[in-house]
Amino acid sequence: MAKPALGRGLGALLGGNAPVVKPPAPASNNPSPAAPAAAVAVAATVIDPRERVQKVPLARIRPCAFQPRKDFPPESLRELADSIREQGIIQPLIVRTVGDHLELIAGERRWRASQLLNLAEVPVIVRDADDRAVLELALIENLQRENLNPIEEAAGYAELVEKFKLKQEEVAQKVGKSRTVVANALRLLKLPTPVQAFIRDGRLSVGHAKVILGLATEKDQKSAAERVLKEGLNVRQTEQLVLKLANRAAGVVASPTKAPLVVTDTHVADLESKLRETFGTKVQLRYADGKGSVDISFYSDAELERILQLLGISNS
Repeated sequence: MAKPALGRGLGALLGGNAPVVKPPAPASNNPSPAAPAAAVAVAATVIDPRERVQKVPLARIRPCAFQPRKDFPPESLRELADSIREQGIIQPLIVRTVGDHLELIAGERRWRASQLLNLAEVPVIVRDADDRAVLELALIENLQRENLNPIEEAAGYAELVEKFKLKQEEVAQKVGKSRTVVANALRLLKLPTPVQAFIRDGRLSVGHAKVILGLATEKDQKSAAERVLKEGLNVRQTEQLVLKLANRAAGVVASPTKAPLVVTDTHVADLESKLRETFGTKVQLRYADGKGSVDISFYSDAELERILQLLGISNS
């Protein structure tokens, strides 16, 4: 399947990989008659100034407030700095002019690594871009490189939704993701700050987080997350824990005689996993000889409303 096209922000800002145009040689006091003025005029028209790589003082460049990536591991920056020391900066930074300084659009890791090396100048390409285009490009660049942790990714989507009034479908189209992926990412921001921190540093997976979101209160969500980490629970074990906590909160006593269904068919298990990913909650698929059922669990009215929306069903 062809990969969905990314947002227009990337192509519009980065353009193609145009060759760096060398500056013309200084004019001679005795210009050659073999170089007519018409040829010089044609040469001037084919040079796109937006593609010109120029060296600027590192001190003129400032980070961008719209940069979705917040975590820059020191070890990774040191490795990049070592590479720049040996090879130089291969890919210019993309910047825009803001007042008397230049603001980063893309290339903050290279900028930070250059600071470690105390470089005087760095190569840049200057672009014209508004705030929304800058955020789109920063998101796309990081998503392509898989540099963002899930919380940073979700925060970037949220900024497009809240600051620029985009719908989830529009955000998904711009960054080349499905609406479901964007919707599930945004739900992570509903978790308590400590739980988001667990996801940000990789201690808690997105799969765990989606299950924990089934709990109605922040207190229960935080308690479940801490227990998952303490006991090293996998996603399926977390589902059982969340179900138990949700039943306890609702005053429901679980039946001790009802054994959980064990899915043995690998194809069924894979499909069940995809359903669980789509709905962001526990999904149980029973299948045999072309017949069966799909059980979608929810643990609150809000959770039910969300699932109905994913199914395209209006509750009004």
